[in-house]
Amino acid sequence: MGKENVEIIRQLLDVDKLLEMLNVALSEEWLAYYQYWVGARLIEGPMRPSVEKELLTHANEELEHANMLIERIIQLDGTPVLSPEDWFKLARCQYLPPTDEYIVAVLKQNLSSERCAIDRYKEIADYTFGKDHTTYKIASQILEEELEHEQDIEDWLTDINQMKNHRD
Repeated sequence: MGKENVEIIRQLLDVDKLLEMLNVALSEEWLAYYQYWVGARLIEGPMRPSVEKELLTHANEELEHANMLIERIIQLDGTPVLSPEDWFKLARCQYLPPTDEYIVAVLKQNLSSERCAIDRYKEIADYTFGKDHTTYKIASQILEEELEHEQDIEDWLTDINQMKNHRD
């Protein structure tokens, strides 16, 4: 991104605040990637093969979100968070290790994380709306995908619950 473009954006909003928001989101995306990836590998229970496959897809989408955020941070003359140790310090969404491998427990953890991510990207989209069209577009795209992830997880939890109810 050209220096002039960054200067125009600086006139419209606090770029340092935006860079902080993007680095928080970047930290959360790395943690979300790992949470999905490791959860997919560990889950046990009904619908495991299909859920595992989709969780790995979600993990790859979280990694793509991280790529988009890093690129934008650099375009805005910022520095992306450089140390994995800082991810936990910056992230406001909790990403807990899947110590309970039962599929419902892992899905509920991921659902909580997705809802936090939805709030994060809504915040970034609201902050950049009408001021930084590129970041707004990125935040809106990621928000749409996070909403799809939330729906996927809710659907799996509903399906598993219905399977349990039919068995009882």
